[in-house]
Amino acid sequence: METLSLTVEIVAALLTASGIAYGLLALFGARAFEHDARAAAKLGAEGFAPGVSVLKPVKGVDSRMYAGFVSHCVQQYAGEFELLFGVSSLDDPAVAEIARLRIEYPQLNIRLVECPERLGSNGKVSNLAQMLPHARFEHIVVNDSDILVSPRYLSRVLTPFAQEKTGLVTVPYVGQAEGTLWSRLEALGISTDFMAGVLTARKLEGGIHFGLGSTLATTKTALAAIGGFEALVEQLADDYEMGVRLSRAGYRVELVHEVVATTVPAYTLRGFCEHQLRWSRSTRDSRRAGYIGLGVTYVLPWSLAAVLASGGSLWSFSLFSLALLVRVAVALTVGVGILRDGQVLRDLILLPLRDCFGLFFWAWSYASDVVVWRGEHFRLKRGRLERV
Repeated sequence: METLSLTVEIVAALLTASGIAYGLLALFGARAFEHDARAAAKLGAEGFAPGVSVLKPVKGVDSRMYAGFVSHCVQQYAGEFELLFGVSSLDDPAVAEIARLRIEYPQLNIRLVECPERLGSNGKVSNLAQMLPHARFEHIVVNDSDILVSPRYLSRVLTPFAQEKTGLVTVPYVGQAEGTLWSRLEALGISTDFMAGVLTARKLEGGIHFGLGSTLATTKTALAAIGGFEALVEQLADDYEMGVRLSRAGYRVELVHEVVATTVPAYTLRGFCEHQLRWSRSTRDSRRAGYIGLGVTYVLPWSLAAVLASGGSLWSFSLFSLALLVRVAVALTVGVGILRDGQVLRDLILLPLRDCFGLFFWAWSYASDVVVWRGEHFRLKRGRLERV
């Protein structure tokens, strides 16, 4: 029994030390991103404002969706832009909201595209493939229906295309919690875990080589080089996969400092678990080698395990204090400093609980390949969705 306790103590201490090292890397990654963002802002791209088609696949209505629509209509953009909304059926409740938008902004080119075909398991990408032929412009911006953006969004997202071989531009995002504990935990995870991981990957890999669904800005030419949206209709992590394929095709992928917001639903515990597992299994399937190491990033549970295994020894409390310091530093630097997410300050006390859930879902993600998406069950196999 003593041998087992000592083994647990040593393993927990080593994993805690690894988690602290990861936290320091995340801080360096955040610093590098801020430095590069300031340098890019100074360079700018004066006079570059190509026409752009914004594609928004929609399904149903949520409480903040219309505000997101409006934020796209009040863009301070020097070039032309159009908004295309894609629905699988004209009976979708979102159709009425789009009609309302067209009435309130008659000066804008706002169009509704019916996408009746189901080209693959990923309904969103299936809609995008049917919307693309209706887009007037070479430059394309794709984001989800509830994304809320700033008035300078299009200007900042399109600027990198002034440079040759830019194939994809993506942006960081925050989650706007809908009030329940589970919603708040997911929003906290986005700002303090997920985005910290993105910035760390950017630092370690010498740039970003994947996309984030918050924004996928590209061109028709670049899309054609990877087979168009049709090549992604069976992919769960279509945003990630688009960036990977464009990077492999020789295009540059850029992460610009333009933070957008998405809605985090008022999850029940079951809904929270289903979404977190889908997210975890998608990441596991997309980045298999990197995902193995993700477990050490949840430093607070490991440091608590070291305290318990050592019987509350002085060194374990010192290690826990250091782990907590680094974890809070990452949360504040990324969540507040870069993302400007005030929810992080409000929910900072939930960090230990968030880390415990994160570690649990990381471990549970290896138990099965089944994910639940919009009430349907799929089996995930090498990024592809197969109906169960």
